[in-house]
Amino acid sequence: MTKADIINNIAEQTGIAKKDVAATVEAFMEEIRVNLAQQKENIYLRGFGSFIVKHRAQKTGRNISKNTTLVIEAHDFPAFKPAKSFIDKMK
Repeated sequence: MTKADIINNIAEQTGIAKKDVAATVEAFMEEIRVNLAQQKENIYLRGFGSFIVKHRAQKTGRNISKNTTLVIEAHDFPAFKPAKSFIDKMK
């Protein structure tokens, strides 16, 4: 399913214009991006799941083809953890 499919489905179910639904979906996704990337805040959507910021420590990696080692810096990355009720519905 693509973002366009989601927009079409919501527009059909609610009767709201597609451009309004598209603007809402874009605003929702941008809010998630801003809170995770810039503010490092987790987002909790009860019954659905959590968008969280995880931290990965610095580590040493290897380039096998050149037989060299390199340092991979510590960094944060986004992750999604589904809610228990959502997982139970999937079973």
